[in-house]
Amino acid sequence: MSLFVNLSILLLLIPASNHSNWGFFSHKKINRMAVFTIADDNLFQFYKYHIDFITEHAVDPDKRRYAVEGEGEKHYIDIDHYGDVPFKNMPKKWYDAVEKFSEDTLRAYGISPWNINLMVSRLAQAFRDKKIDKILRYSADLGHYVADVHVPLHTTLNYNGQLTNQKGIHGFWESRVPELFSDEYDYLVGKAKYIESPLNTIWDVVEHSFRAVDSVLTFEKQLTEEWSEDRKFSFEKRGRVTMKVYSKEFSKEYERRLNGMHKRRLKESILTVGSLWYTAWVNAGQPNLDQMMKPISNSYKDEIENINKKSSSSKIIGRDHGK
Repeated sequence: MSLFVNLSILLLLIPASNHSNWGFFSHKKINRMAVFTIADDNLFQFYKYHIDFITEHAVDPDKRRYAVEGEGEKHYIDIDHYGDVPFKNMPKKWYDAVEKFSEDTLRAYGISPWNINLMVSRLAQAFRDKKIDKILRYSADLGHYVADVHVPLHTTLNYNGQLTNQKGIHGFWESRVPELFSDEYDYLVGKAKYIESPLNTIWDVVEHSFRAVDSVLTFEKQLTEEWSEDRKFSFEKRGRVTMKVYSKEFSKEYERRLNGMHKRRLKESILTVGSLWYTAWVNAGQPNLDQMMKPISNSYKDEIENINKKSSSSKIIGRDHGK
């Protein structure tokens, strides 16, 4: 076997930490399915017309992590950094939290709830201004950040099991399992609803995600102790490369012990994304979008392409948090 192939296999075995947020597959699925939660016909027709953009650009925030300083901190919050009762210790409002803990500390351990709240406000302003490029960009990005906060391991210092000798669990939970079994899930999540307080809603999501961390870690550890190495892992052919992966049997048993957690979090992500899009539109005064059923500008396409090209060849700026 050539050195090149050996290096290729090694790289594939390393968890793709910076692209693992629900996996590219799940992020695209969440944004796409969120379109069908919208009941208002005018808003639905707008998103349906642009559904391919919303789907494909669901992963842009992950790509920007290689090129844009301050991007990584938007994808998570290590809430357990803030003590044994973190949801009592942490003020929900940004300026109150800054006053208590300092902005540097907040950014070091993630700012996802406040970033999502800000994105809802930016999307509402884009609707008011009827700026199609910004509406689509903010919608796609908002979907990504909302999906991320539904992942339990985006709420803890032990984000990749590195503190409990479970390194690799991050990609296993949010990429391997849903990619194997998401075709078995139903995506009937109901209709998007107006959310009075996006910030409070997202804090509720964070708390629910954090409450699930113990199960995410405990069941994987139990399974690892019960299963031999050759049953836990298998080898799969990806193109011309053979790579080591969590076996389908191990993954299936893990999903079973979690009692549908993946499906629940995926469906909740979809409904929350659609509801926040709808909320931003309502907050903007429910503008008519009939004149916006048209392709986005070439200049915006070029802007996105330049960011993606830059991100593919740049080092990560700032803290690599593995999410």
